[in-house]
Amino acid sequence: MVSDRLGSAQLPLPLDPTPAYGREDFLVADCNREALGWIDAWPRWPGPLAVLAGPEGSGKTHLAHVWCRLSNARIVDVRTFDLDSIAHAPVAVEDVDRAPDDARLLHVLNRVAEAGGHVLTTARVAPGYWRGRLPDLVSRLRAAPTVEIGRPDDDLITAVLRKLFRDRQIEVSDEAIAYLLRHMERSLDAARRIVDEADGLALAERRPVTIPLLRRVLGG
Repeated sequence: MVSDRLGSAQLPLPLDPTPAYGREDFLVADCNREALGWIDAWPRWPGPLAVLAGPEGSGKTHLAHVWCRLSNARIVDVRTFDLDSIAHAPVAVEDVDRAPDDARLLHVLNRVAEAGGHVLTTARVAPGYWRGRLPDLVSRLRAAPTVEIGRPDDDLITAVLRKLFRDRQIEVSDEAIAYLLRHMERSLDAARRIVDEADGLALAERRPVTIPLLRRVLGG
């Protein structure tokens, strides 16, 4: 209850709720249904490599975690992964469009594929739209199946907002959710930022999350 949270609140604690990355926690909508279906289809992929593309905060990391549980893979950091630690085991490499070393990334993709493993990569945009990158890497990724996550619709943003507030034990009215839908940036990443800021402000001021408070969060 909101009153329970506010009654004991003194200062906002710098603790973020741990993201729930289970298959059952993924909110399915038209914009991500195909991507989830592709993850569920593993290991019946036509090749060792797949690309999951979508805008910031669209659910790529969540799907990568779902696939890792399904395939017993691990997520590696595209900026710091250790080549010697990557053999035939399945791996998920996030943000490949931000890789600082294209040649090193290409070596990992080829190494895992040659060993009979699988690689799931994520990127903000599909490789076909990349410019100024290592041609061999772009060619390798463009040859792999690419599944894109679209922009979220109102139903998905509403469901995500309600879940994020619920995870923080915050009661929010239908009118407050409708206000956010009319005025916020249309992305799941924005939804997470808004809920985080609203939670912190509500705790600091020991008040519920209302439209006036959300107006301040949005800078209006």
